Amino acid sequence: MQAFQIVVIGAGQTGTPLLQQLLDAPFVQVRGVADLDLNQPGIALARTHGVRVTANFMELLEPTVDIIIDVTGSHQVREQLRNNMVETGNTHTLIMHEAIALLMMSLSAGRMVASKHADLEYS
Repeated sequence: MQAFQIVVIGAGQTGTPLLQQLLDAPFVQVRGVADLDLNQPGIALARTHGVRVTANFMELLEPTVDIIIDVTGSHQVREQLRNNMVETGNTHTLIMHEAIALLMMSLSAGRMVASKHADLEYS
């Protein structure tokens, strides 16, 4: 089996620990990380690993990506992701909602992990 091809949207306090786990996993290839604030810690982490970063998450949407992990907490981002999947006919890529990411992070940490979001708004 090939490595999971992953894109992470949201690189702040919620996305960074998840990104670190993904980067450490030999069965995962992180294809890109997006955040409106390119000074977020997850962006710096991605850069140190040679992962593509952008402020425009739409640039990372490719039909060869297996999972898009959305940890932005933004309804607008979720809607744009869903619309893109429909418009492009992409039936391969799965969009992982923030709640599932938080569940997985909580299981890994052995405690409840809460989401934390800045005031930036995706459009």
